[in-house]
Amino acid sequence: MKILMTKNKISLIIFDMDGLIFDTEMIAIQAWKKAGEKLGYNFEQNYLIETIGKDIRDTQRVFEKYYSKDFPFNEIRKLSDKYAFKYIEENGIPVKEGLHDLLDYLEENKVLKALATSSERKKVKKYLTFANIENRFDCIVCGDEVIKGKPDPEIFIKVAQNTGFKPDECIVLEDSENGVIAASGAGMRPIFILDIMRLSKDAKNLLFKEFYSLVEVKDYFKLVTIGKPLY
Repeated sequence: MKILMTKNKISLIIFDMDGLIFDTEMIAIQAWKKAGEKLGYNFEQNYLIETIGKDIRDTQRVFEKYYSKDFPFNEIRKLSDKYAFKYIEENGIPVKEGLHDLLDYLEENKVLKALATSSERKKVKKYLTFANIENRFDCIVCGDEVIKGKPDPEIFIKVAQNTGFKPDECIVLEDSENGVIAASGAGMRPIFILDIMRLSKDAKNLLFKEFYSLVEVKDYFKLVTIGKPLY
């Protein structure tokens, strides 16, 4: 059941996926490096970090910017996905500290949870299944289900439309600058949780809150308590 609240209260919590609920950004970076080496490319780590928070189309643009339009993006991407999936199948998917407790807390307080990720639906389904949380989100929108990726706000606007909430009733949990910009552009309140990427000064000015972990996010929600004005 949807719980509607005023704009200054917790209503809908929107999660990013890679780097936010799963510690998968470095897995992806290492997989891209390995795939590149297999096909004769030595990727600079800063190139790969630049792709964080971007969908497949914008990721391809990053590589084409540093190489050329003839860069074999799809071939390397498929090989990279293969390496990443193999690692997760063998080692399990690394879940961020505090995720399960935060999900439990939101469910206990009847607050809806959504997932808005730049990753493709096929990958998202696999990762959520690996972590056994495939049924814990009330709405999921993926990067291949929108026309424009983050930092465009389209994906967050679509989540709001699908759940019936106004943007100013939504809080977004993000670990990338693109995600923060997109959430702010959608009229939502972005909370940044530190992972690999650091924010620029301009992006920091868009934040509602900043924390180091999902444990801190839950502690904050408990402090303000569900249904009371945020600060």
